[in-house]
Amino acid sequence: MAIIYKICPEPLWQEAEAKGFLVGVSIDEADGYIHFSGGGQLAETLRLHFAGVGGLIVAAVDTDRLTGDLRYEKSRGGELFPHLYDVLPMSAVAWVEPLLIGADGAHVIPQAVT
Repeated sequence: MAIIYKICPEPLWQEAEAKGFLVGVSIDEADGYIHFSGGGQLAETLRLHFAGVGGLIVAAVDTDRLTGDLRYEKSRGGELFPHLYDVLPMSAVAWVEPLLIGADGAHVIPQAVT
């Protein structure tokens, strides 16, 4: 089982849970795929794209449960990032945690992130 992570505003995530799938956030829809991060990429993704933004969740997604086209493609600094060319079914989600902001202003990564 490989785990990848999706950052999402909590209200949008709640809508997705009610529907049973996530289409993605606005950048996902614009790019035509859902952006994910690996565990070692999560802190930098938060720093670069979500600095100071509250009301976010992080969802751990089991790649073995995905039925859509998951590709690892070069992105920031040539690193490979997971991109899902389909909707994210809630059945692939292993867990969801809120992303709190620490006293230093950075998001606190949940301990379960590997």
